[in-house]
Amino acid sequence: MVNAKKNSLKKLGLSIIILIVINGLSILYFKRFDLTQDGRYTLSETALSIGRKIKSPLVIDIYLEGEFPAELRRLQTETRQLLDEFNAQNANITYRFINPLENEKESGRIMQSLAEEGITPMNITLLDKGKQSQAVIFPWAIVTYNNLSVKVPLLKTKLGATTEQNVINSVQNLEYVFAEAFHKVSEPKQKKIAVLRGNGQLHDIFLADLLRSIRDSYYLAPFTLDSIEKNPKKTLEQLKQFDLAIIAKPTQKFNDAEKQVLDQFVMKGGKTLWFLDAVSIDIDSLYNENGSTLAYPTDLGLNDLFFKYGIRINPTLVKDIMCAPISLATGKQGNSTQYSQFPWFYYPMVYQSMEHPIVNNIESIKFNFANGIDILKNDVQKTVLLQSSPYSRRVGAPVEVSLSMVNERPEQEEFTGGGNIPLGVLLEGKFTSGFKNRILAFKDVDFKEESIHNKMIVISDGDLIKNQLDKEFRPLELGYDKWTNMTFGNKDFIINSINYLLDDNGLINIRNKKVNLPLLDKEKVYQQYTYTQIITVGLPIVILILFGIIITWVRLKKYSY
Repeated sequence: MVNAKKNSLKKLGLSIIILIVINGLSILYFKRFDLTQDGRYTLSETALSIGRKIKSPLVIDIYLEGEFPAELRRLQTETRQLLDEFNAQNANITYRFINPLENEKESGRIMQSLAEEGITPMNITLLDKGKQSQAVIFPWAIVTYNNLSVKVPLLKTKLGATTEQNVINSVQNLEYVFAEAFHKVSEPKQKKIAVLRGNGQLHDIFLADLLRSIRDSYYLAPFTLDSIEKNPKKTLEQLKQFDLAIIAKPTQKFNDAEKQVLDQFVMKGGKTLWFLDAVSIDIDSLYNENGSTLAYPTDLGLNDLFFKYGIRINPTLVKDIMCAPISLATGKQGNSTQYSQFPWFYYPMVYQSMEHPIVNNIESIKFNFANGIDILKNDVQKTVLLQSSPYSRRVGAPVEVSLSMVNERPEQEEFTGGGNIPLGVLLEGKFTSGFKNRILAFKDVDFKEESIHNKMIVISDGDLIKNQLDKEFRPLELGYDKWTNMTFGNKDFIINSINYLLDDNGLINIRNKKVNLPLLDKEKVYQQYTYTQIITVGLPIVILILFGIIITWVRLKKYSY
């Protein structure tokens, strides 16, 4: 008995020593284990790098608290677990969940206050046991760091998607949106964007929502090419101070001096984002007595540059069965005009067609009178980001376009074999100057015939970047169509494009992360509701009772005399 007691004390002492050593090592060496198959809770190196730069308290207010259906509770849980991972890596990152509707008496005032800050509520339709119900949620978070705050949208919606599918898309995007927010509040703005003027580009009011959305991340300034006539060399030197140039729907032809400035900006590392029309037509030109207009080719003088870069924008209109609707007046009821929606084949609606961080997990994108792009062979890598559906075709210009098209019945044979037309292309590599082996428009001792490794994106629709205006001529959200009350993914696509072109820390690549969230088959559950309850609730209790009985029986048998 004495020896047994001594052995027990030795074992106890040894166990205590081992526990002390393990605890000491755990303080020195931190490690968390992610046992999920898709590495859902393993932060990317980019996210970790951004998180480590937080040197003072960063607080995240998440307005996703309250009684939610299972789908939204999943979003709530995944958000909590992701932020737990950030907090485990850096204790300065903290969060709290807030229920903005907890106080019913104050809920109206609070909702109005949040709406003024841009935190708009969302009405969702819930389906439970065949019954529909409505719920109001605030799927937003606010990240605050050193008196600087940014909003973070938590729920991404897609046209026609269920709440479950939207939640899965949102969970997949969580790491990116939070890492981007941390980067915005912790890193000073460095990159500069020039919005080009001087060739009939869109007015600022039609770019207002986009510029408002990116101004926290980048320096923005208008840049006019008018001064090229007096001092083209100085204009080029000034443009080179910018990292990206946005050319938004020019309508006037570029002369050789302007093209040389843009070409040398590209050759010397400047990124460019082009929104161009090769055919002149606007939906407003159809609202006349005849309800028709002529679409005709327009020459911006840029064909020779793009030919060298490796693409060609054709003077053709893309006609697509997969299209967005147009709203037309169809009669009157009393003093009110009645509107109906009709498919409009010249408004291609482009869905995600490839795995690329720019287009991954975004809503469908709406084009207005898009033109087809040809991909030419050279050493520059081309990635087709956006393309029409398989049931689309090109229509050569000039061509008459009439509102009476809404009465046409599309024939599938007419659209077979000519689809998948490129509408947006990413070009990466070393570009050859459009002025190589040509007489220069102005003397430039620093002229370069080939660029360093560079990137540009070309979109064959100038209206893709254009936001609509409300009745008071205030800019609406980019991608929102006030006539059909539909929101498209134009804004996300453009912001992703800008981030990709200017991103030097790999933040945009987080969007490629894939999260596998298995969906529960609700219909099957409803059909076997009692059986499911027994399996999920009753069986674990029975197992625990049996386990307790077996342990008790073993102990009685072992220690009974």
